[in-house]
Amino acid sequence: MLFQRKPNYRPVDDDGNVQAKVPNGKWKKIVGVVIGIVAALVIISGSFYTLSENEYAVLTTFGVPGVVNEPGFHAKVPFVQKVSIVPKTINGFSIGYGNESEEANNAESFMITRDYNFVNVDFYVEYRVTEPMKYLFASENPIDILKNITKSYIRDTIGLYDVDSVITTGKNEIQASIKEKIIGRLDKEDIGVQLVNITIQDAEPPTAEVIDAFKNVENAKQGKETSINKANQKRNEDIPAARAAADETLKTAEAQAKERVNEANGQVARLNELYNEYKKYPLITKQRMFYETMEEILPDMKVIIENSDGKTQTILPLESFANMEAAQQTEEKEDDANEE
Repeated sequence: MLFQRKPNYRPVDDDGNVQAKVPNGKWKKIVGVVIGIVAALVIISGSFYTLSENEYAVLTTFGVPGVVNEPGFHAKVPFVQKVSIVPKTINGFSIGYGNESEEANNAESFMITRDYNFVNVDFYVEYRVTEPMKYLFASENPIDILKNITKSYIRDTIGLYDVDSVITTGKNEIQASIKEKIIGRLDKEDIGVQLVNITIQDAEPPTAEVIDAFKNVENAKQGKETSINKANQKRNEDIPAARAAADETLKTAEAQAKERVNEANGQVARLNELYNEYKKYPLITKQRMFYETMEEILPDMKVIIENSDGKTQTILPLESFANMEAAQQTEEKEDDANEE
């Protein structure tokens, strides 16, 4: 049997030129080099990781975790050590509306109050990871756990207040109560998450008519607070002014009292002096006191002159008689001088 030799085919390029044949062994070497380079790159890239200041790194070696806190460039053993990055920053999620779309989620926000009224309440929850190993390994999804706990305590707490408190005056108290309950529950669950804050973003009745009614109530309460503040301001202004006026009146009264006491003491001193003179010269002192008294009284007195039949003839001040008498004396002197 004759065997025919197969023609030796060689690869041809697009231009019809015969390409040089590469031995199979050389191809294997090229592939091996490429694979080695890729493997080296994978090993090198898996041997280092970078940690920022706002991140934890949990480095797991054969199933044993450890926490790395220092930021910077770190090395690890590839395929043996596994790195999980956990943020230190404060994160948050909403209840009652979407984080990105901000669309209402009535299934979460629709609640019933103590007085059997319906209300829509939206919350925003802020949290942070405090223990990264517990955050990764103590539970499957700690954020879902936190969210479910928060929803439960929100509904429980809203049910303890009437609708007016939920919508207007009781928001701060409700927030504080819910926060305290969640913190206590997280301490028991021990999932490595800490509640930072929970706030009521919005609270309103489910219908437009009720919303308007509550807005009117809120406006009235604000008007009441404004009036109270104005009254307090007026009181704070009037009280110091009244105290100043009272202090001025008291000082004036004290000055007048002191002046009168001094005057009375002076009069007492004069009377004592007069009394001492009276003891020495009683008659002379009596006469002098009489004359001095008459000098004070007579100029202001009126004299009534009556006829024999009892009718009043004239009413004249005493000073007028003195003036008339002086005038008559002057006339008489002038007449005498003329006669001479």
